[in-house]
Amino acid sequence: MSRKIKLGILGGGGDSLIGVLHRVAANMFDKYEIVGGVFNPNFKENIEFAKTLGLNSSRIYEDYESLIEEESKLNSSEKMQVISVLTPNFLHYPMAKKLLENNFHVICEKPLTTTYKEAIELQQIQKEKNAVFAVTHTYTGYPMVRQMTKMISDGIIGDIQKVDAQYLQGWLNPIIHDKNKRSSTWRLDPEKSGSSCCLGDIGTHAFNMVELVTGMKVDKLLADLNTLYEDNQMDVDANILIRFSNNAKGTIRSSQIATGEENNIRINVYGSKGALKWEQENPNYLYQLSDDRPLQVLKPGHSYNSKISLDGTKLPPGHPEGIFDAMGNIYKGVARAINNETYDKAEFPAIEDGVRGMDFIEKALDSNSKGNVWVELNK
Repeated sequence: MSRKIKLGILGGGGDSLIGVLHRVAANMFDKYEIVGGVFNPNFKENIEFAKTLGLNSSRIYEDYESLIEEESKLNSSEKMQVISVLTPNFLHYPMAKKLLENNFHVICEKPLTTTYKEAIELQQIQKEKNAVFAVTHTYTGYPMVRQMTKMISDGIIGDIQKVDAQYLQGWLNPIIHDKNKRSSTWRLDPEKSGSSCCLGDIGTHAFNMVELVTGMKVDKLLADLNTLYEDNQMDVDANILIRFSNNAKGTIRSSQIATGEENNIRINVYGSKGALKWEQENPNYLYQLSDDRPLQVLKPGHSYNSKISLDGTKLPPGHPEGIFDAMGNIYKGVARAINNETYDKAEFPAIEDGVRGMDFIEKALDSNSKGNVWVELNK
């Protein structure tokens, strides 16, 4: 029986949804053993939370620097091999940088960093260290997103002509209209959130989804962003036109002030021979359209699906697969990479995807600040 990968976690303590999501995902396929970390900046709360997880307090540290120093002293059979970074955005870069420099693999929440320059630096270190580095664009782990990606790469819908992606939420709506509330949430604080709120938090998911499923890179974009109030520095709504190098065009719309919306991420891809549509709030349905046949609905778990889709399916047909399963699929792919096993590049978003996301954010902000003009993404 193979030894489990020893996993440490930075952030995600208390009632953090993202913390629960990562811990469940890590345990899903019996590939990892969570051995410790820094769950909370308050050491006393950090220890208490670790006790609720049944962890040995000797592997709970005051800060990430202490974690790296002490874990590096352990022999290879005991030390943490990979660290998940679940902290607010401004901490991603310094934590990931020091982890890479000290030969840890990294699983990092998005956005990868707060600037494109930082993202490029992390990518260079990752290549030098030959480390596994995953960016958790969770929705790429859904079986039917993987099926969509494979069908498009196989040419099922022909040449891509148009892409329409959206990620709409409404959670910020009750906060943005209250001056005190909008000045106190970290998501709207550029010191903690970085240069973008809406694009950094959810717009990058839609952008990543577009490039993943189409297999193409966005060449240019034109962005129109909204901060809603003059005293708010951060974007809370974004409408972006995109162009690919093959004359295909599309839209990426993201918003955190879409009143009443919950977690509405959706992507439609239209080709010369057909189209595919998927939405996260109904993730078990992949819709295939064409000019000359009735609408087809594909569902996970059936033998007609691709190998990578079936590999990401844990339940028989008719049993819903959800976001925990999607994140679990990403952790499974990372485990294969760490163990030097064969894996498909679509099994987890890599550091390159995080770098692309940061370029997307900065170019969208640039386009908006220059009066909504076309700007070119880096190749």
